Amino acid sequence: MEIKDLLKIVNESDRVSALYDIIEEGTRLSTKAAQVEFLTTIRQIEKHLKPGMKILDLGAGTGQYSLFFAGQGFDVVAVELVAKHVNQIKEKISEEMSIEVIQGNALDLSIIEDKSYDIVLCFGPLYHLSKIEDRMKCISEVKRVCKDNGKMFFAFISNDMVITTETFLYNPNFLLEDLYNRETFKVVDFPFVFHTVDDCRKLLRDAELNIISEIAADGLSELFQDKINKMDNESYEQWLNFHFHCCEKPEFLGTSNHLLFVAEK
Repeated sequence: MEIKDLLKIVNESDRVSALYDIIEEGTRLSTKAAQVEFLTTIRQIEKHLKPGMKILDLGAGTGQYSLFFAGQGFDVVAVELVAKHVNQIKEKISEEMSIEVIQGNALDLSIIEDKSYDIVLCFGPLYHLSKIEDRMKCISEVKRVCKDNGKMFFAFISNDMVITTETFLYNPNFLLEDLYNRETFKVVDFPFVFHTVDDCRKLLRDAELNIISEIAADGLSELFQDKINKMDNESYEQWLNFHFHCCEKPEFLGTSNHLLFVAEK
């Protein structure tokens, strides 16, 4: 199956599962450039994390975040839609980890009680929910299961930066094809759903959440991935320091492929 064939799959859950038969999620964060997103996100979560807190990882993928925090001694529940990913997480769990893995859908967390978690991560679902009502339902569920004094972390793929990386990395003809609106520059939501910074803000504010941080999670790392991956370790550490310095500046939000928003009730 090719990416274009996914359009034939009507059911959204089935389409997401089929997408990850094509894309290997387990290796996505394996390079120096890709690790920028992971390390930035971990750094932001740790700002709000205290011993004894419970973490829910919704749309856990292959478990990079769940396994990391379980390895740090936190109680973690990972909810993931794709069966293949659920099995991959389970294969990596060591005996000392306190982690429960559930195959489930972000739109229905009825098995989880209200106000159960101190930290709720929503790093995959909003990449895939094409209907606005489903995105709002997902955010509502995150809000419901988060404690009143807890923190919620939402990841989005940036509409505007995607145009840049697609054009200069993957598809030189992108700007000439019917892959975006020529007036608004809104990218067609396939095979992922793309949001502008203002889209992200509106979704969370419409859900009556208070946004406390906005972060350019990977910044320019995808665009310059070849150069970053060739850096020696010392140069890479300095690049990370520079990125950490810039990633919360408002002027950098538009130049990042992935956006991270931190919210509270």
